[in-house]
Amino acid sequence: MLTGGEALVRALAAHGTDLAFGIPGTHNLEIYRHLAPYGIRHLAPRHEQGAGYAADGYARATGRPGVAITTTGPALLNIAAAVGQAYSDSVPLLVVSPGMPLRHPRLATGMLHEMPSQTEAFRHITAFSHRVSSVEEIGAAVARAFTLFRTQRPRPVHIEVPLDLLTAAEPAGAPRVAPPHLPVRPRPEALREAAEALRRARRPALVLGGGAHGAGAEALALAERLGAAVATTANGKGAFPESHPRALGVRLHTPAVQKWLAGSDAVLAVGTELAESDLWSAPPALTGTLIRVDIDPAQMYAVLPADIALVGEARETLRALLDELPRVRDEDGSTTAPAPVDAAALRAEADAGTAGGRDGRRLPFLAAIRSVLPPGAVLTSDSAQCCYYGALPHLPVDPPGRYLHPTGFGTLGYALPAAIGAKAGAPERPVVALSGDGGFQFTVQELATAAGLALPLPVVVFDNGGYGEIRDEMAARGDAPVAVDHPPLDLGALARAYGGHGARATTPAALAEALRTALTVPGPTVITVPEPADHREPAHPTEETDL
Repeated sequence: MLTGGEALVRALAAHGTDLAFGIPGTHNLEIYRHLAPYGIRHLAPRHEQGAGYAADGYARATGRPGVAITTTGPALLNIAAAVGQAYSDSVPLLVVSPGMPLRHPRLATGMLHEMPSQTEAFRHITAFSHRVSSVEEIGAAVARAFTLFRTQRPRPVHIEVPLDLLTAAEPAGAPRVAPPHLPVRPRPEALREAAEALRRARRPALVLGGGAHGAGAEALALAERLGAAVATTANGKGAFPESHPRALGVRLHTPAVQKWLAGSDAVLAVGTELAESDLWSAPPALTGTLIRVDIDPAQMYAVLPADIALVGEARETLRALLDELPRVRDEDGSTTAPAPVDAAALRAEADAGTAGGRDGRRLPFLAAIRSVLPPGAVLTSDSAQCCYYGALPHLPVDPPGRYLHPTGFGTLGYALPAAIGAKAGAPERPVVALSGDGGFQFTVQELATAAGLALPLPVVVFDNGGYGEIRDEMAARGDAPVAVDHPPLDLGALARAYGGHGARATTPAALAEALRTALTVPGPTVITVPEPADHREPAHPTEETDL
């Protein structure tokens, strides 16, 4: 006989959950009561959206599902943006919340946090939203979520436990546990067909997405076997060493790389949608054979349909391809040598337009960041100019480093709370957040959460005085700028007010020095890098630091 709250926490613990993010509220206290007895630590961000991004960052950095706890109504809606981002980026995120009582009438009663249907609100931004109807069903619902995380394309899940079931003691049954992970491999005949297409290719290309993480060694071996250059999407950054001579990095959006992709006679796309958010444009018209590797069968028909569909996990599939390739030969026993690809020249052509303007001015600062960080560092970023024009293509990351970016859904305010989640999950790894001043202020209150962790957490903010991307788009349209300019703000003082530290870096050398120090002091350090808009001077022209 367990209460619904205890049954829920027992089920989470049975699946290895050791950390949950969330904020206690009137309706979820029965969940909180049981966390410590079942060995689950808790981290309390200052807003539910921050809890969602932190759980997302934890999941990406550790490879384990992130768990977030909200209360009813507005708290659950507060986390919706983070859930949408996790859906877009295929992140295993489990959100648990109370709901209205089992026999709550359909007509509104004015009950606290009442809304027509939480599950309907979340059904379209999750793999599923499951409202349980008994205490015994809770274990099955949690096992269902972890089964999805282990066997299918990971997507966020919402589980709702009615208020009366949270406190009611009912038979809970034995703990339900999701089955162990079993690798998924494509059909043998599809593997043979793909190997044949790759062997015959004179201009092969590899594109690695977020689904390729964990298959970096196999992708590297395959690229060297085929003589292929390798491009990654934003979510795939870090799956393949960007220091490798064949690496093109995150440059799929450039005309040079799109031309290379369109001219390849065999394109192996691993764990990627090949979507607009990866290419920043409509997909190129491919002239060669498109081989898609994905755990999600639906991806074989999306955007660019696969000519050869390999439904399976990236690591297992690439291993199988490596095994299959030596068995495929021409009739005379020879193999076809691929045409050499000058990846360095292709990178240079792709970056030809980056040297001037603000994009070019960022490069020395990004190089300074890279020079300080060890190979295994985790970087989180925002949907900001300094990140998608700057760090994604120009701050190289090699495994086991990770770069966590909010692709697709393109939310703002991701970097800081995601860094908190990554640091909480992997406290031994250096973690650095990169943001712009506009997006940073969406979740700036999470500096208090970071201060409570008392772990080093640098936050580098490129300050262009507002929403630089939208300001530029308005100017390109010939419109007068509206609501895109922010008054000057001393971000370092704000960090100190939250219990952290502040620094200002107007040169790459100053940024490198501030970052070195920030990696050694407890708590968050906001390092402001002024990027004055063309129409105004820097808000604070002198360097200031409390470090």
